[in-house]
Amino acid sequence: MSRIPQNNPSQICKNLQCEVSSRSYIAQFVPRRIHRSLSWRRSAVFLVLFIAGLSSPSADPSCHASVRPDLALAVATDSAGPDQSAARSDEQEEHGISRKAAEVVRLFGFPITNSMIVTWAVALALTVWARMVTRNMKSVPSGAQNLWEWMVGGLRSFLEGIIGPQLVDRTFWFFATIFIFILATNWVSLIPGVGTIGWGHRTPHGFEVDQPLLRGGNADVNMTFAMALIFFACWIVWALREVGLRGFLKELFAPKGENTGLMKVLMIVVFFLAGCLEIVSILFRPISLGFRLYGNVFAGENMLDAMSRLIPSLSWLLPVPFYLLEVLVGLVQALVFMLLTAVFTMLICQHEEESAPEAAHG
Repeated sequence: MSRIPQNNPSQICKNLQCEVSSRSYIAQFVPRRIHRSLSWRRSAVFLVLFIAGLSSPSADPSCHASVRPDLALAVATDSAGPDQSAARSDEQEEHGISRKAAEVVRLFGFPITNSMIVTWAVALALTVWARMVTRNMKSVPSGAQNLWEWMVGGLRSFLEGIIGPQLVDRTFWFFATIFIFILATNWVSLIPGVGTIGWGHRTPHGFEVDQPLLRGGNADVNMTFAMALIFFACWIVWALREVGLRGFLKELFAPKGENTGLMKVLMIVVFFLAGCLEIVSILFRPISLGFRLYGNVFAGENMLDAMSRLIPSLSWLLPVPFYLLEVLVGLVQALVFMLLTAVFTMLICQHEEESAPEAAHG
């Protein structure tokens, strides 16, 4: 039987020493830039792994394996194009109803959105109903005529107590129209089918609508902002017609009260600065009016959508109490929009209202 030769420890040390010396000899021919580059890359990789481990929600001493999946997710996200990353971020942000109206069809190059369909339908229905109700007026109203006269008469009496009878005669047509239109649009948006019928895809819980055929008219910021701009234009016309250009500027910049001497000069400066701030406030009124109505209506639709998705088996029952709440919110928002526009009009046109009794007394 032959014996297996055993290496001497001294011989092993000599071999290792020769190998180390040969590696160091080869390393002399490697440029120092490569060594620096390799060391820099090692530091960068270590830093990325360390940051990924800290930013991971499951990074703790007992779970170090979560670093690599997070790093792979970050690499996959960075490797995707900017368009894909933006699309993914938009999908993650929008969990409910889309913030903008969807285009349904394009006629002669003009886009028709789902909110425009509801808006036109409500306007057409109100116009036809008003014409039918007022076609054959009776001295003793009944039915639809009774409802129409009760609504119009109640609104007129309500506004007379706020802005006065003289201003109501000139502006009632706008305030009554805007109230009835906003109220009808808000309530029509609550009809089942608005926002739930359209194009989509099937899910394990049923069919999910991605692009609805119909959308609430006031859930589109373009609609609410357009109504606010129309009021702003009417407000300028009413103000110039009531008090004139001189009275308009006087209402903004002229000092109020009787002052003399240095106090009068001080009041002139103070009221001029206050008038500049008032101009800024006036310019922001259409924005505040439009976004107030849009925000409340859009938030209500998102709440109904969230309640219907909360428990799929009870999607027909959970939104019912919130539907009743949205009926009240639709009425309140229409009333708030009308009252704000009426008060803004009264504030700029009250000069003539106050001076008229004085002129009559004199």
